[in-house]
Amino acid sequence: MARRGADVTGIDLGTENLKAAALHAEQSPLENTLRYQHIPVEELAKTQAGQFDVVTCMEMLEHVPDPSSIVQACYELLAPGGVCVLSTINRNPKSYLFAIVGAEYVLRLLDRGTHDYAKFITPAELDKMALNTGFVRQDIIGLHYNPLTKRYWLAQNVDVNYMIAVQKPLV
Repeated sequence: MARRGADVTGIDLGTENLKAAALHAEQSPLENTLRYQHIPVEELAKTQAGQFDVVTCMEMLEHVPDPSSIVQACYELLAPGGVCVLSTINRNPKSYLFAIVGAEYVLRLLDRGTHDYAKFITPAELDKMALNTGFVRQDIIGLHYNPLTKRYWLAQNVDVNYMIAVQKPLV
């Protein structure tokens, strides 16, 4: 987003993630448009409500105890008309096979225990969280990865990873 001219604020509770992001920013010609903070999104929403045109929450909802509070904080951060993109993992046997068995145990792309199947979120559940918060759904799409070809693509199939785009109403 910084490459497209946006001022970007990245937040994370993982200090190692923030160190890696800061190192990446130092090596970028866009360094002055990137900021990183060690802060929960709920805390940021208290101090910067309505200050963002776009909020992304990528691949973390399935790791938190209360994903609805994260969705609420994303809503609060957005200015009216702002867009939020949320990505997570669907909860079904296929996602268990791909995200846990395949990625953690067979291919070892992730550390074992990275995911807890019980915390996976179905598209209907995430849609309900977003609608209950006040968002209007714009689109939903599946994220796909082939570990053999190392190719990523988007498709209508939301069986495993997916993204949902929602918008905060203007009024």
